[in-house]
Amino acid sequence: MLYSTTKSNLTGLWKRRTKKLEKQSVIGFPVTAEPFEAQINTMLGWAHQRLSKVVCVANVHMLVEAKYNEGFAWVLHRADMLTPDGMPLVWLTSRLRKRKQDRVAGMDIFLSLCEKASKENISIFFLGSTPDVLWSMEQRLKREYPNLKIAGMVSPPFRPLTRDEDAALVKEINDSGAGLVLISLGCPKQEWWMHHHKGRIQSVMVGIGGVFPIFAGEKKWAPVWVQKNGLEWLYRLVQEPGRLWKRYAKTIPLFLLLAFKQLVKVKLGLEPRFGCPQVNVAFGMHGRR
Repeated sequence: MLYSTTKSNLTGLWKRRTKKLEKQSVIGFPVTAEPFEAQINTMLGWAHQRLSKVVCVANVHMLVEAKYNEGFAWVLHRADMLTPDGMPLVWLTSRLRKRKQDRVAGMDIFLSLCEKASKENISIFFLGSTPDVLWSMEQRLKREYPNLKIAGMVSPPFRPLTRDEDAALVKEINDSGAGLVLISLGCPKQEWWMHHHKGRIQSVMVGIGGVFPIFAGEKKWAPVWVQKNGLEWLYRLVQEPGRLWKRYAKTIPLFLLLAFKQLVKVKLGLEPRFGCPQVNVAFGMHGRR
């Protein structure tokens, strides 16, 4: 009887945590418009139930890439949660909803989930990056979160997995008992991977981009004032100009244009202020993968 009551109480807690999420259309994509803690608690609630869920951590680059690629747009629309990582998404969501929207960024998600999972007996599987980065991460995790259950750490090869390799990885993750799988494969690779493994991986999959090398100490995390002022793109550009300047030249102007058009349409009553958009790709559709 004691077991039955405890289980019932936990079920009630999970249901309260996993209430229907409010979403806001941001240039045509359903960004989750909830406070930071509500989004984290929803992930934890799903993890307790070992639900197969997809969480995409969205920034300007991700949304604009999806505007060019119909298949990738479909992936984002099918995600269970699309958190507002980039400050431009936060500002636009706040403006549209006329209330402050928290930023729900990859590193903050990583740190919060590690802290709370260690207290709630949820194990985490780490997928991505290099063996050296994972080793450094493991040492830091053991120091800072000694009670955290690390279900496993895998650095996949920089090539598509064979069918047998993929099946073995799925089995390893599921057999580990992980409630959360934190994935650092880069955009859009990690989003496609989560999309194709939904229903196969019995865990909450969270794509957190380049967080692993930063946590491991191999790359620098932008100062807080840079993050709050939406200048992380400039911080990264200074660090990696050769790799990033073309990306930013392609994505930032288009996002500003689309955001401006959305605000004008809302102001003129041509588009609802709130709501969850349908798949609608306006630029250069390349089809689904």
